[in-house]
Amino acid sequence: MSAKRRELKDFVFDDSEPPSNSQQPTATVALSAITLPAQQPRRYFDPLKMEHLIQSVKAHGILENLLIRPIQGQPGQYELVAGERRYRAAQAVGLVEVPVTIRELTDSEAITTALVENLQREDLNPVEETEGILQLVALRLESTQDEVTALLYRMINDISRMTNNVISQPEAESIKAIFTELGLMGWESFVSNRLPLLKLPTDILEALRSGQIAYTKARALARLQDEDTRKQLLEDAIAYNLSLSEIKRKIKEIEQQPKSAETPSIKDLADETFRRLKKSQVWDDPKKKAKVEKLLAQLNALIEDDKPIA
Repeated sequence: MSAKRRELKDFVFDDSEPPSNSQQPTATVALSAITLPAQQPRRYFDPLKMEHLIQSVKAHGILENLLIRPIQGQPGQYELVAGERRYRAAQAVGLVEVPVTIRELTDSEAITTALVENLQREDLNPVEETEGILQLVALRLESTQDEVTALLYRMINDISRMTNNVISQPEAESIKAIFTELGLMGWESFVSNRLPLLKLPTDILEALRSGQIAYTKARALARLQDEDTRKQLLEDAIAYNLSLSEIKRKIKEIEQQPKSAETPSIKDLADETFRRLKKSQVWDDPKKKAKVEKLLAQLNALIEDDKPIA
């Protein structure tokens, strides 16, 4: 077992293996008796890699056990803990039974184990890895991911300002200890290089999550403020597999283009206002909706007055 896998395994089970009678390494279970958990840590599966796995399962069967746990109050029914790709491949092939390892796990242990299994995967993209680490730390601290994120930013601010207000607090010490246990990266590197990914524009974040673009390219593209320009360059970067240097060069060219000093026409302003109005939340507010209806009535009156007399 590699050092990384050993460290992650210890992180889940606190250096102690579950009792031997809670495991059945050679068991097989009907695929129909296994259900997916309500909370799934993994969100994206590469279609091409998934197809390769399906072909492998079709030819050789499931080579690595699925990890499952019994569902309380439902004898003979199990919840999948780890191995969702293999589970889905088995469904696609039409397998009736699959090899499993059965463990008695609490809800927290099950979620943590699933997250750790994902973090061990070499093809996990940076967004999934970042979200997985946040979930693990939040579980260990019995906190929310937003609270963990806020604490991490306060810790890094302490470092940059050379103060000791937050960094020495027990929660901060726990954070540092957890990152040391994980052995994946330092907490400072995580804050500086990974957390910013979660603030990327939605279109870039989804492209990154689905493996269509590298995270270094994603961060470069996010510099573009104009949404239409950014989306177009993102499409080009994916379609033509632009290198990071090519993307940076195109961004520089865009930023150096002279900005138009023309004032938008009244017609353009009207078009933009109605576009924003359609997407706004004013329709959910009765008072604002009433004001909009009044303004629309006034506009309609102006338009009627402007009609030519027959």
